[in-house]
Amino acid sequence: MSDDPDLPLPVQAAPDSDPTPGGARRRWRWMVLLPLIPLLILIGGIVGLYFQPPGLRLVFDSTGLTPGAGSSAPIALPPEIRLPADVVETIVPSDVVGLARLMPRGDVITVAPPFGAGDARIAEILVNEGDEVAAHQLLARLDNAAQLQAAVLAAEANVAVREATLAQTEAAIRASRDEAEATLAQAEAAAEEAGSDYARSRTLTDRGIATTTQTDALRTGLRQAELAVARARATLARFSGEDGGAALDIVVARRNLDAARVELTRAESDVIRSEVRAPVAGTILSIDARPGERPPLTGMMQMGDTRQMMAEVEVYQDRIAAVAPGQPVELVASAIGETFLGRVQSIGLTVGRQGLLPDDIAANTDARVVTVLVALEGDRMQTARRYTGLEVVARIDTRPGGAAADPPP
Repeated sequence: MSDDPDLPLPVQAAPDSDPTPGGARRRWRWMVLLPLIPLLILIGGIVGLYFQPPGLRLVFDSTGLTPGAGSSAPIALPPEIRLPADVVETIVPSDVVGLARLMPRGDVITVAPPFGAGDARIAEILVNEGDEVAAHQLLARLDNAAQLQAAVLAAEANVAVREATLAQTEAAIRASRDEAEATLAQAEAAAEEAGSDYARSRTLTDRGIATTTQTDALRTGLRQAELAVARARATLARFSGEDGGAALDIVVARRNLDAARVELTRAESDVIRSEVRAPVAGTILSIDARPGERPPLTGMMQMGDTRQMMAEVEVYQDRIAAVAPGQPVELVASAIGETFLGRVQSIGLTVGRQGLLPDDIAANTDARVVTVLVALEGDRMQTARRYTGLEVVARIDTRPGGAAADPPP
């Protein structure tokens, strides 16, 4: 190798880019992140469809767009509620959708045996399922009826005995009073006669015709006659009730009669322990016991006032503010292919856990809901009377002046 300074130096071209390893890594990182952007957008859309936050609902309400309207198979509806296709096509963002069940007015009533029935068994059932009954109508009899009726007969006999005792006491007192009156009259006559004899004797004694001894004897007789009058008057007063003696006997007899009548009333009221009666007017929905059995703890039968059918709708707590009484409601019963119409009657005052669960019970078992009662209207309510407890889907039209869609023919 030569060290001559006059030799030309080799020329090297500068690289166009940074050949360092750090620049290559940055470019590779961006290339990796670019595909993640569509993935994040997809995840955000899925989260929005699943949770449907208030912001997303506000956007749909303000724009008037319908969730899922641009798809033939929308999935933006509540995931736990499946609506028929014709309902999905007409649903709007302002509609409130919830699960519901059909029930009679006042809900289903459990008919139980009367209080105090004890170990009595069912002797006879007087109605059948589907029968219309009036309030307090006899539905069934228990086998303790004979025992309770015997107690009534015994109480009636006791009342008769007490009535006879009172009559006997009153008759005896009347007889004694009459006798006392006669005795008093006799004593008064004797006293009057003794007084006349004594007065005449004194006159004769004063003239010296009669002796003093005779006058003293007549005075003693007069005194005895006066005492007899006083004694007769006291006896009459006792039987006349003036001193309370004889009257007390009548009072005791009357109180015994009152006690016997109370016992009869109690025995007659105990007879209802052998009778099962309807608490309200309505329809017998089911009979859960048979003659010869003890009435079950869950009740003998179910009944309800099906003349007016209702629907109990569970509305999510974040949607209840839009619901108001009088709003039209459409109830879709997919199980029987029927649609019912009604109006919101009342809104519950408490928030509770969801009681009506869809097929996928793990989806939202802890949802907080408010119960809304809907009164059914129209001719199809007759059909609803046969399906107490049927699960339906309710769509509440919360628009001002809105009207529920006409049910399909």
